[in-house]
Amino acid sequence: MKTRTTAFLSLCVLTLAAVAQGQQIAPLPPPRTGFSFPQKQTLTYSVDWRVFPAGTAVIRFESMGDRERISASADTIGAINLLFHVSDHFQSVFDRTKGCTYQFDKQTVEGRRQLNSTLRLDYGQNKSILDEKNPVSGQTKHVESPIPGCMTDLLTGVFYAMSQPLEVGHNFVLPVVDAMHNVPVTMKVEGREEIKTTLGTFKTIRVQPTAAAGVVKNRGNIWIWYTDDERRLPVQMRARLFWGTITFRLTGNEAK
Repeated sequence: MKTRTTAFLSLCVLTLAAVAQGQQIAPLPPPRTGFSFPQKQTLTYSVDWRVFPAGTAVIRFESMGDRERISASADTIGAINLLFHVSDHFQSVFDRTKGCTYQFDKQTVEGRRQLNSTLRLDYGQNKSILDEKNPVSGQTKHVESPIPGCMTDLLTGVFYAMSQPLEVGHNFVLPVVDAMHNVPVTMKVEGREEIKTTLGTFKTIRVQPTAAAGVVKNRGNIWIWYTDDERRLPVQMRARLFWGTITFRLTGNEAK
């Protein structure tokens, strides 16, 4: 149950975290001409595991001058919450023009396990700096690792794809940093599809994030459906893993 709940909270994070050390890291592609990240927006998702309601996730965008902040929270509900309580919070800050991540914070509560971490990217010195603390045991960790240049993080990567052209048959690569790994993630733009949600029916473009190695490659697949319009809203995300399928469906979209 612990593994399943953790994966629910890390649907796309699990994909992007596949370790592919030693591979050539391509530069982060800039946003397409005319695209602008939301000044202020809140997306709410329902989360199902197989046929059971498993939780809710809330994503908030906020403009900070030349930077953008994305905040995400995910919490278990109902029977899943009684079996294994999870409350995870993520926050990333990145450059609105270039896409480069400056900081990625995580606060996770998963059963008895708790962990807080901050990952900072110092482009002047081309290194990432991880500070981690277990608030229960008091154990801490500080690690510094080299980075090749402008990188995106695990949270931002899912939504940074909104800024790309998303042309069917044309893939693109995102250089992703997670803890001490630099990972090239290929976003495969597979096709168009209609998706029904409580907010209505959307024409979408289906994208599959893939990596050349790591746990996701061996255990399942993940897809993201972005609206086929200028907004490129992710209206659905799905992980098909060996122990079942988890689906995120957009249930709220507010300018706040």
